[in-house]
Amino acid sequence: MIFGDMAVAEARGAILAHSVRTKSLTFKKGRALSTGDIEALADAGIARVFAARLEAGDVPEDEAAAELAHALAGERMRVGAPFTGRANLFAEGDGVLSFDREALDAINLVDEALTVAALAPFETVALRQMVATVKIIPFAVSRASLDRALEIAGGARLALHPFRPHNAALVATRLPGTKEGVLDKTHEVLASRLASMGSRIAKEYRCAHDEDAIAASVGEALSAGYSPVLVFGASAITDRRDVVPAGIAKAGGEVLHFGMPVDPGNLMLLARHGDVPVLGLPGCARSPRLNGFDFILARLLAGLEVTRADIMRMGAGGLLKEIATRPQPRDKPLGGAGVAHPSAPRVAALILAAGKSSRMGAANKLTLEVEGRPMVARAVDAALGSAATPVVVVTGHEEEAVRAALAGRDVRFIHNPDNAEGLSTSLRTGVAALPEDVDAAIIALGDMPDITPAHIDRLIAAFDPGEGRTICVPTVAGKRGNPVLWGAQYLPEMLEIRGDVGAKHLIGEHEDAVCEVPMPDAATLEDIDTPEEMARRRGR
Repeated sequence: MIFGDMAVAEARGAILAHSVRTKSLTFKKGRALSTGDIEALADAGIARVFAARLEAGDVPEDEAAAELAHALAGERMRVGAPFTGRANLFAEGDGVLSFDREALDAINLVDEALTVAALAPFETVALRQMVATVKIIPFAVSRASLDRALEIAGGARLALHPFRPHNAALVATRLPGTKEGVLDKTHEVLASRLASMGSRIAKEYRCAHDEDAIAASVGEALSAGYSPVLVFGASAITDRRDVVPAGIAKAGGEVLHFGMPVDPGNLMLLARHGDVPVLGLPGCARSPRLNGFDFILARLLAGLEVTRADIMRMGAGGLLKEIATRPQPRDKPLGGAGVAHPSAPRVAALILAAGKSSRMGAANKLTLEVEGRPMVARAVDAALGSAATPVVVVTGHEEEAVRAALAGRDVRFIHNPDNAEGLSTSLRTGVAALPEDVDAAIIALGDMPDITPAHIDRLIAAFDPGEGRTICVPTVAGKRGNPVLWGAQYLPEMLEIRGDVGAKHLIGEHEDAVCEVPMPDAATLEDIDTPEEMARRRGR
């Protein structure tokens, strides 16, 4: 890759390394300079730019990020569309993340241009949570380096192990003076822990804190088929020969390991009766805060085996105890210790399909077929095939015909009775119907039949409020098109628009928030309004 200062006249196809701003134009870094861009720069008096030019053997950043991210994506992982050299991996459910840490390190050691950042192995993750990101640092990476990383990626694949529902048993022991309220609170906290991972305490046994009573209760729980069996002693376990492990052993269980290098959670006991895990819980399990018990429980409920060696390797990252120099909230029992991990943004798709299509003549253009599907169905199917959810369709003119064209599709319809008064009425109707908790919305038109899920996903990948990218506009050779992604903060402004106009003027009012997203084809520029345009499209 050639990188540095170059003459504008020789920069066609080069990628801007630094943004260029003048009174007449704004070109942001990362823009591939077209012939029109070169002319505009020259007209603005710009003679030289700092840019990068790819050479033979270079793989463009987005292409490289997507290849590596897909190679790393194992079971129940979704890869987001790449943008600015970044491709993110998201969990497709709740569960436990696993991958080979050494293999991941090996990828990061291949080339400084290639980076993979992931959550820790065996961390508890939630649906839509980001679990890893692949980032190509410069604008391209050599094919040789990428191929080496791809070879390693097979052994570093990230997989999600979903939580499986379990009916657990709790054995709680009493000493003289033990208050029932304390046991009730322990039950409540443990039940909440299990419920957050899709399981429940199906039966609780309360017994005396002695070996025989514990053996009887554990044996009864095992006979009833409960799994796992959790034993919470009225007195903390201090040795593998203490009362709780002795009672588990008398019930036929095998004590596998006592203690763990996690604090709080040191006094954790791992035992097993056949295939059923039996756990002696540390006193900190009574607290909802993260502790060593959570590390073991999450893996077991996700169907993962936990061995002595697994426990003894938990020391790195095992210091959870609050200290004055590291105050952190640890009020959540699941992974993350109360810290919110980034997740995939919830982006709704709003399809405007209420117009009269008067320029088409007597026919409703939205219901005319393009390659075997009604035109509006092609627009809606693009949204349904993307990461956008939910998909809301605004109807108006010939409502029943539009609904019939979309029969069987998982969309929400909202009718605009005032559609004859202009585009803004449909925009306001649709925006008002969006869920309140969406992070952004794609505003799409029903008469753009060549939009695909990939176009929409590329806009979603570009959306990043932290980077100031909150309005994402597709471009082709510098020309802006549709659909446009809008951050949720702009939706109230759309409710104030009047007349036969959309939200285009808001782009100009918030230009600093605009991210231009280059597209690989002209689909985002092409809509169909007339019979002649329809004939040309069908002919193509």
